[in-house]
Amino acid sequence: MSPLLRAALWMTGAITAFSSMAVAGRMVSVELDTFELMLYRSLIGLGLVLTIGGAFGRLGEISHRQIGLHFIRNLCHFTGQNLWFLALGLIPMAQVFALEFTSPIWVAVLAPAILGERLTRMRALAAFVGFLGILIVARPDPTALEPGAIAAAGAAIGFAGSALFTRRLTRSQSIISILFWLTAMQAAMGLICAGLDGEIAWPSPAAWVPLGVIGLAGLTAHFCLTNALSVAPASIVMPLDFLRLPVIAVVGMLLYGEPLDPNVIIGAAMILVANFLNLRGESRQARHARRKTGAPPPAGRVND
Repeated sequence: MSPLLRAALWMTGAITAFSSMAVAGRMVSVELDTFELMLYRSLIGLGLVLTIGGAFGRLGEISHRQIGLHFIRNLCHFTGQNLWFLALGLIPMAQVFALEFTSPIWVAVLAPAILGERLTRMRALAAFVGFLGILIVARPDPTALEPGAIAAAGAAIGFAGSALFTRRLTRSQSIISILFWLTAMQAAMGLICAGLDGEIAWPSPAAWVPLGVIGLAGLTAHFCLTNALSVAPASIVMPLDFLRLPVIAVVGMLLYGEPLDPNVIIGAAMILVANFLNLRGESRQARHARRKTGAPPPAGRVND
């Protein structure tokens, strides 16, 4: 099987998982607030990590080294995920996904401060084009700011911070260790935040099904995305990931009667262009670095 076909199959799984998590999140949001949702999602995820890690004998890879970096990474992800679930209940799902796709642009903007990477002209251009796309999707009105759009944009920034700190952690930590601390720390964060009002709602029997979908889909989506990136370059995988937008737009139309907003499509297209510009710059830098060092392209991937 070719690398491109394998990447497409993995991304089909990721798109299905992300879309399922969005639908399940909206279903359960009428009963649980976002902190309670994150608490139960993380507990389910923690159980899955321990069960699967134990079955494959990999729990010994869990390390408390760089625990502070784990905390910062998970605080970013916890904040972003809460805002994402909040936005799902306030604005159309296609708009949430479109704004979420600005996350790679925020990565490019924040990378110089967090990873010490240089802000190139291509990254700056990508950020500018992406920002124009955000304005078209969100259509901000200074007299009446849309809370859902603000939450979705904030989620993208939170996910960007999570991605940057994950990149640092993967230099010395295994995936099972990162996933363990992800679920364990966010379960604790969810418990603390959900209990601030002195009351934590217990899910009804019907709510456990979508909660289980959220817990399983969250881990499945990132597992599929990671495997897709292991067999094909980001310049191939990320455009495939962008297919989540039309998929969720159709899902929102069929399940919730959400209209297909042309502004969301136009703005999302500009965000896609911005991501292409960013990926093109990254690929060019990678090729230049390989030529300088004489290193071959990454094994198992097609050419950048």
